[in-house]
Amino acid sequence: MRIQAAVLRDTAKPFAVEDVHLHDPGPGEALVRVAGAGLCHTDVVFRAFPQLPMPMIFGHEGSGVVEAVGPGTSRVKPGDHVVMSFDSCGWCVQCVTGAPAYCAEFMTRNLSGTRVDGSSGATDLAGAPVAARWFGQSSLATHAVATERNLVVVDPSLPLDLLGPLGCGLQTGAGAVLNSLPVRPGDGVAVFGAGAVGLAAVMAARVAGASDIVAVDLHASRRDLALELGATRALDGADPELAAQVGQVEHSFDTTGVSAVMATAVSVLKVGGTCGLVGAGGGDLTLSPLALAGRGVRYIFEGDAVPQRFIPRLIALWQQGRFPFERLIRTYPLADVDAAERDSAAGGTVKPVLLP
Repeated sequence: MRIQAAVLRDTAKPFAVEDVHLHDPGPGEALVRVAGAGLCHTDVVFRAFPQLPMPMIFGHEGSGVVEAVGPGTSRVKPGDHVVMSFDSCGWCVQCVTGAPAYCAEFMTRNLSGTRVDGSSGATDLAGAPVAARWFGQSSLATHAVATERNLVVVDPSLPLDLLGPLGCGLQTGAGAVLNSLPVRPGDGVAVFGAGAVGLAAVMAARVAGASDIVAVDLHASRRDLALELGATRALDGADPELAAQVGQVEHSFDTTGVSAVMATAVSVLKVGGTCGLVGAGGGDLTLSPLALAGRGVRYIFEGDAVPQRFIPRLIALWQQGRFPFERLIRTYPLADVDAAERDSAAGGTVKPVLLP
């Protein structure tokens, strides 16, 4: 099938929207007409990794309508409205015990850009392979082929073009607070980085009943938004006395991946507290063993969520007015993907969503 997609051919160059041939869905797969696709920080970080196959179609926060299914596909059918999340095998120990984010095949299925068998999923008009299975979807395109394991069927009355970010970034931030740490009523939580993941964590902390919700960011506009979304305090990440300003909390959550920020996130924990980490690409974390006395640190994938259960929960919270994620979103035409990336990096746009 001939589609349009934002193709990255060189890590040093911008995306280019071009025509490609998308392969038909295979066993357990579905063809999805994309309504919207979030641009996630993970896309930006990993696009610079030289080991990834190029050219590649990124995008792993897609939503759309199923148009066709491959042999043996039974969980979705043509016409279903779906959110695309991460892929998992479904049969390893982690998957069968409700932890698909730690699937034994997670890296291959989500971060290789190809199918498990190594096939690319698409070709360009000259017949050369184009990697089209980023997080099992590659949704910065008019159409994507996803596995039924990473599809979540949603009510067709919902604003489908805005739902894609629930599949990764918003799920990660909210899930870290509600599933992983987890934050309890009356707890204090400090969130470092008020991008989409961090602000999802702020909103989830309010849902959880936290009494002290501290948002830390370098951008004043994001600190202001955090206060509107439920933070009780918002602090400048450049403050040299940041740790003292935060004080001591039961939980901390770092979305930056920056070594110094992660160390600060650990330092503000009360004894018995836990620090959750999700950021990537910022360097190693070095801590004194004594800094961990009675405290815990864990790296969290996908908010420890089972997407088919957690995404409907987030949608229900949104319908109740308790998780207003639409306030984070700014939409762009797919052709403006590079502008969306620049605006996000500059802090002006929290969550870009590309519309084919």
